[in-house]
Amino acid sequence: MAAGTVLDVDGIAVTYGGLFPALRGVSLSVPDGAVVALLGGNGAGKTTTLKAISALVGAERGELTAGRIVYRGKDVTHAHPWTLAEAGLVQVLEGRRCFAHLSVEENLRIGTYVRHPSGREVEAGLDRIYDIFPRLKERRKLPAGLTSGGEQQMVAIGRALMARPSVILLDEPSMGLAPQIVEEIFEIVAGLNREEGVSFLLAEQNAATALRYATYGYVLEGGRVVAQGTSAELEQLDVLTEAYLGAANAAGGGRAIRRSSRFALA
Repeated sequence: MAAGTVLDVDGIAVTYGGLFPALRGVSLSVPDGAVVALLGGNGAGKTTTLKAISALVGAERGELTAGRIVYRGKDVTHAHPWTLAEAGLVQVLEGRRCFAHLSVEENLRIGTYVRHPSGREVEAGLDRIYDIFPRLKERRKLPAGLTSGGEQQMVAIGRALMARPSVILLDEPSMGLAPQIVEEIFEIVAGLNREEGVSFLLAEQNAATALRYATYGYVLEGGRVVAQGTSAELEQLDVLTEAYLGAANAAGGGRAIRRSSRFALA
C-alpha cells in the first residue's frame, strides 16, 4: 500500500450467483484526502466495486472470488460491513435508501449507531449536519419519504457523516436529480473534502460533472478498468465516449484502449 493511500483495491473479482462475472480484476487506489471518480455506463461494474469494498455485495448473492482490499494499511477483504463502518469506511447507496416513514432527524441519528456516542455527541453531530445542510434542519421532523429527491440525497450523505467517516463511497449521487441540485450536492462533497479532509470514491455516470470535482479517475467497462488518469487526462480521452457507448467492445477495441490510455498512478 503506497504511502498516503487510505484505500487500496488489488485485482478484485466478483461473481453473482456463482455464475455471472461482474468484476474481472479491478484495481484502484484512493489517496488520503482525495476525491476519486469511478466512471462508466450502466452495467460497467461501478456499484459492484463499491459494494465489494464495503462488504455489501453478499447481500445480493454476490461473492468476492479474488483480490484484496486494504483500508488504512489493514487487510479488510473479508471484514463485516459494520466493522468497516465503525472504522470509518461508509457507503452511501445508490438511490438514497432513506427510511421513508422515519423523520429526517431519525434517519440522521441512525448513522451514529456504529459509534455508540453519548447524547451530547449525537446532538453535536446533528448541529454539524444542519450547518452543512440547512434545508434538512427545516425539514427535520418531516418523514424522509415526503422530502424531495435532492433532500433525500442530503439525508443519505448526512447519515453517513454522522458516523464520522474518513472515507465515503458515494454511489451515483446525481441519479434522478435536477442539474442545479446535482451541482449543490457536488459542491457539498467538495467542501467536505476540502474543509474536513473526508476522502471520496465517487461512482458516477455523469463523467463531466464528476471530473470537475475529482482529482483522479478510473473508467470501468465490462467489469474491468480500461483507463485511469488525472481528471485532466481523462477529459481528453476518447475512451470515455467509447466506454459509455460500448464502442470499446468492437473487435480488439478493449485491448487497444488499455494499451493506449492507461496512466500510471501519481
